[in-house]
Amino acid sequence: MRVLLQAHLDTDKTNDIISSGAMPKLMQEIVGAFKPEASYFTADGGVRTMFLVFDMKDSSQMPPLTEPLFEKFGAEVDYTPVMSADDLQKGLAQLK
Repeated sequence: MRVLLQAHLDTDKTNDIISSGAMPKLMQEIVGAFKPEASYFTADGGVRTMFLVFDMKDSSQMPPLTEPLFEKFGAEVDYTPVMSADDLQKGLAQLK
């Protein structure tokens, strides 16, 4: 299932990671674990936020993918199922 992950990163913890110089490597490891089809980084609600769209094959993937965000960044994380335009058309065709 295609999923949108939204993670709001704690400012103090993230500042410490940036100051230590560990941010590029850590982000590469974390984002790489998701193997996202798309990833975006911005400020949302005044905090650093990442959006990742990826294929979740099984809900058992949630702990190993999400725990590093909680542990390293003190993140608040949301998962939302999402569809591509093709997925939407396929679903709508089933309504007939």
